[in-house]
Amino acid sequence: MEKSFNNILITGGTRGLGYAIAEKFARAGYKVAIAGRDLDRTLEKAALLAKDCNAQVVGVCGDIASPPGAQQVFAKAREELGVIDILVNNAGLTRDNLLLRMKPEDWDLVLSTNLTALYHLTKLALKDMLRAGGGRIINIASVVGQTGNPGQTNYAASKGGMIAFTKALAREVAAKAITVNAIAPGYIETDMTAVLDEKVREQLLATIPLKRFGATHEIAAATYFLASQEAAYITGQVLAVNGGMYM
Repeated sequence: MEKSFNNILITGGTRGLGYAIAEKFARAGYKVAIAGRDLDRTLEKAALLAKDCNAQVVGVCGDIASPPGAQQVFAKAREELGVIDILVNNAGLTRDNLLLRMKPEDWDLVLSTNLTALYHLTKLALKDMLRAGGGRIINIASVVGQTGNPGQTNYAASKGGMIAFTKALAREVAAKAITVNAIAPGYIETDMTAVLDEKVREQLLATIPLKRFGATHEIAAATYFLASQEAAYITGQVLAVNGGMYM
C-alpha cells in the first residue's frame, strides 16, 4: 500500500494561494507549517488558521532565498511538526517591466525568490523524504512559464525554470517513492489580480475559454490531489489549472 503523508510545509503561506492551500490541508487534519517573511503576519495567520480549522498549524519565518534563511525555516517547521513529507513551493513575486527597462535588481529578486528559494527548500526536504521512504514535492508555477508574457521576462523565466526543475528532479527521485509535480495556475482571484482595472480584466477574460478567473480553492484542491495516495503514479507533470487559457 502506498505510504500516506501527514506533515506539510507551504512557502508563501500567509496569503492568496498559499493560505488557501494551507486551509485545505489543515481542515483535512494534516499538520501544517506556513512560511512567510513577515514574522508578525506569519504567526497571526498561523494562529487564525489553527483556531478556524481546529488543527496544528505553525508559522515559520525567514528569507528562503538565502541558505541560512531556508535552513531556519525548514528547521523550525521540522522541530514543530516532525518529518516534512510534503513540500509546497508556492512563494513568489513579480517585478514587471519591459526587458530594456528592467533593473538588474528586479531580475535578481524575482529569480531568487521564485526559483533559488525552490532549490534551497527542496534540497533540505529531500533529505527528510529519503530517510522517511517517500514524499511529495509540489511546485506552484504559472501559465506564464508555459506561454510567456510581455513585460514578464523575469517572472516567466523563473516559472519556466520551475517547470524544468520539476521534470528533472522527478526523474532523479522517482525510484525513492518521491513524486515531484507542478501546478500552473492561470489568472486566479487574489490580491494580485484584484488591483487590475476593469479594462485589463476584460482583456484577460477574453483570452480564457471558461470566461472567468480561477478561485484559490481550485488550486488548493489540485495541490491536495497531488499530495494524496491517489496521485502516487503521477510524477514530473504540470497540472494546468487555467480555464483553458493554455492547452
